[in-house]
Amino acid sequence: MKKIASLALAALALTSASAQENTPKLSVLSDIKFSGYVMSQYQYTGQDSKESNSFNIRMVRMALEGRLMKDFYWKVQLQVNGNTSDLGSSPRMVDAFAEWQKYEAFKIKAGQFKRPFTFENPMHPITQGFMGYSQNVSKLAGFSDRTGEHASNGRDIGVQIQGDLIKNAAGRNLLHYQVGVFNGQGTNHKDVDQRKDVIGGIWVSPVKGLRIGAFGWTGSAARKGTWDVTDANHNVVKNEDGSVKTHSGVRSLSKNRYAFSAEYAANDWTVRSEYIHSQGYGFTKSLTSGKETDCNVNYAAGDQADGFYALMIAPVISKKLYAKARYDLYRPRAEWGTSRTQYEIGANYWIGKSIMIGAEYARINDRSLAKPDYNMIDVEFDVKF
Repeated sequence: MKKIASLALAALALTSASAQENTPKLSVLSDIKFSGYVMSQYQYTGQDSKESNSFNIRMVRMALEGRLMKDFYWKVQLQVNGNTSDLGSSPRMVDAFAEWQKYEAFKIKAGQFKRPFTFENPMHPITQGFMGYSQNVSKLAGFSDRTGEHASNGRDIGVQIQGDLIKNAAGRNLLHYQVGVFNGQGTNHKDVDQRKDVIGGIWVSPVKGLRIGAFGWTGSAARKGTWDVTDANHNVVKNEDGSVKTHSGVRSLSKNRYAFSAEYAANDWTVRSEYIHSQGYGFTKSLTSGKETDCNVNYAAGDQADGFYALMIAPVISKKLYAKARYDLYRPRAEWGTSRTQYEIGANYWIGKSIMIGAEYARINDRSLAKPDYNMIDVEFDVKF
């Protein structure tokens, strides 16, 4: 897999170089850009019986993007760090899409890309500002999803329309909409149950830097394999000989979600908050290799989950040093007895526009643990190119 990723990047780079050299003759392909980033990390976790203290390469990505026949924007992005043991960390295709952008009010995107759900999901992991995306976005937007879907970095395969409407006197758009139809299986996977996910959002921008939005998502999580037959109370049904009765085929679990979001990002300040609610069961085991056939449902986890976060990134030295704080809550059963809360403070220091050093302390309260309180420390050195 590493060889395939390397060869793909080499081919893309050669294509980029060739296209740039022939720009005057080949007007069809233009504005080609090669970019990427590296995120290195040190993290300490003081959870009882699971203490850890390690350096880590959080993420390495490389991308090519450009324009085709002026009206089309395209992008291909690979994540190249990790190993081949599972889909979550092995070298893999992350983005591969094209978007028709002739009209500002109506654009069409097709391929593999970010799901149009929440403000935080589509943000760059460096400029997002913290040691990771918020818990509710991670669990309810397709990163490490509660349904058991393989890790997909908030992405899926599908088609989306979006646009900006209603300009004010200064020429700033006041309304944005986006809606897409997706397989519902995450990255690099075909549909399994022939049901599609429909995801959409709308937001208003009454003043510069402020946006207030709402999002909706309806669809399914599906898997092909075998599962234990259960009764109405989720008790396992047995055959006459005492063995567990099983069923094989495609199992599809309904999924319905909504989110409310608000963000102010202007004058070097960022203040953002989002609430997400999810309804629908998940599978007992998460997909890793993509070949699992265990379709049992995790009824014990319930069919409701929600989460809320609020954060602020404030300038200490403009464009260079920032203080940050985040309150991050996730309830895997939408009950306080299952809540996990992170209280985080830290700072980010930018060296130019391409290098960021981030440091963060977090106090964790996880009510599912016998000893719920522990500490985390995260330090990162991130480079964009």
